[in-house]
Amino acid sequence: MSGFKKFLMQGNVIDLAVAVVIGAAFTAIVNSFVADLLTPLISAFGGMPDFSSLKFTIGQSSFNYGNFVNALISFLLVAGVVYFLIVRPYTSYKDRLAAGEEATHHECPQCLTEIPKAATRCPACTSELTPA
Repeated sequence: MSGFKKFLMQGNVIDLAVAVVIGAAFTAIVNSFVADLLTPLISAFGGMPDFSSLKFTIGQSSFNYGNFVNALISFLLVAGVVYFLIVRPYTSYKDRLAAGEEATHHECPQCLTEIPKAATRCPACTSELTPA
């Protein structure tokens, strides 16, 4: 039982649990945005957004492909919202942070060790440097 308790208390399991809970809460926000704002906007320009009544019949079988079309459109809208409102801004934010971190260090011309730009002497090879 102690091994199971140790497994549950690992950082990865707790991080994953928090991510799932936050993801479930965020799903409600994104679904509401798509259903309450984007879908009516699309219906204002393109007509009725509900395709659930679309079907075709072959012999005795009825194929209700309208529900699939609704799910596909909903998925594409949700994916677009997540990409353009979360992934893309977060990626550009991370890139800006990384660029700021890279600007504070450079390589020593003698030994290629990464050192602060303001350093006057390399800590690895002790060669004298001109601060950048």
